[in-house]
Amino acid sequence: MVSMRITLRLLLVASVAACTPMVPSTPPGPVTQTPAPQAEIPPAEPQTPPVTAPAAQTDLSNAYNAVSFDAWREDFLNRYGGERRWEYARELQNVTPNASVIRLDRNQPEFSRPAGTYIQNATAPARIAMARQRVNRVPASVTQRFGVPAEILMGIWAQESAFGAVQGDFDVIRSLATLAYDGRRRQWAEEQLKHALDIVVTGKRSREGLKGSWAGAMGQTQFMPDNYLRLGIDQNGDGVVDIWGSDADALASAANLLAQGGWKRGQGWAYEVTLPSGFDYTQAEGPKHNWAYWQSRGVRLTNGQQLNEAEMAEEATILLPQGARGPVFLALPNHYVIRRYNNSVSYALAIGLIADGVMGKPALTASWPNDGPLTREQRIGAQTALTKMGYDTQGVDGVIGANTRAALRRWQAANGRTADGYLTDTLAEELIRRAR
Repeated sequence: MVSMRITLRLLLVASVAACTPMVPSTPPGPVTQTPAPQAEIPPAEPQTPPVTAPAAQTDLSNAYNAVSFDAWREDFLNRYGGERRWEYARELQNVTPNASVIRLDRNQPEFSRPAGTYIQNATAPARIAMARQRVNRVPASVTQRFGVPAEILMGIWAQESAFGAVQGDFDVIRSLATLAYDGRRRQWAEEQLKHALDIVVTGKRSREGLKGSWAGAMGQTQFMPDNYLRLGIDQNGDGVVDIWGSDADALASAANLLAQGGWKRGQGWAYEVTLPSGFDYTQAEGPKHNWAYWQSRGVRLTNGQQLNEAEMAEEATILLPQGARGPVFLALPNHYVIRRYNNSVSYALAIGLIADGVMGKPALTASWPNDGPLTREQRIGAQTALTKMGYDTQGVDGVIGANTRAALRRWQAANGRTADGYLTDTLAEELIRRAR
């Protein structure tokens, strides 16, 4: 029995460690939690501050340029300090960049591993069993107040911190300062850094206790600093929003975030479907339509599932997370609400499928293809190649998001391929060769 508990803990730790939140290139919407890479949602025009880190220093692999970091810090204090400049300067005084943060930022698993690999790891039977055991820890008042099912909150709790066991031990202020100095997602990182500093200087949390992931996400449900300040809930009524030590506070805060993001009570998040032969794959991840439209195109639900009346009226999208060869989903609005937490298709599917498992719903009928991972060089190379060949990916950042998938669909359609927008390692190498 002891060995089983150890095995389950190792499984959870390994899985959560591979699911660190993402950092966006531009400031997200008002309830965005673990923010999205720019390719997932087209970003606003970047706003670059006056001081930028030299290109040679962005990986921080050996050392950092103290002069440029000090210059960035001074510039940050000038722009964001205001009346709290002295207090911000005190907290940043001995901060240096963390090379591990940059390395992890460049290799986020939601976008480097195939969806099936990520999702199967996240939805392992041991994890679902543990979620099922803990589902009663969600206070009934939380589900009643916010309308978010306990099963969905279990998925987030499991995926973000292994039910509170793996919250991250990075200094949040140092992590965000590193990301801001690096400059790849500077505006967002600087704003989050300001919020993190505010948490400390206003006494809401001590500097020593402000620990989290490499991306600055904190606590059992991995809240970013801005959302901790705006959306954190003191569920147990002790006068403190403690998303680190209080299960109730953490789960209520997550429910509040999803509710503020537009969660629709009484509706699911997605359904597995099958597509007819000859389906126009260019419609996938495109305009949303109601269920009657998709039915008229030959789309069918699996496992005898049925949409309720409200779901049938919703505008929904066809998702192909691993291309035409993998499972296919009809994504309802609540799928996109989950992506307000972490704007990754793989992440949102993992949360939903954990919730389905907790509820005892049938497993997927389709199998995940056994594709290999994409290296950063392959992702950047494929984006560069597509853009060079006239299929603009709206940026080259190594994140295979919606813009890159749309560009790939156009290339596939023009070259007689199944236009499912799915990039494999083999296809990436082909694109790179063709663009030379």
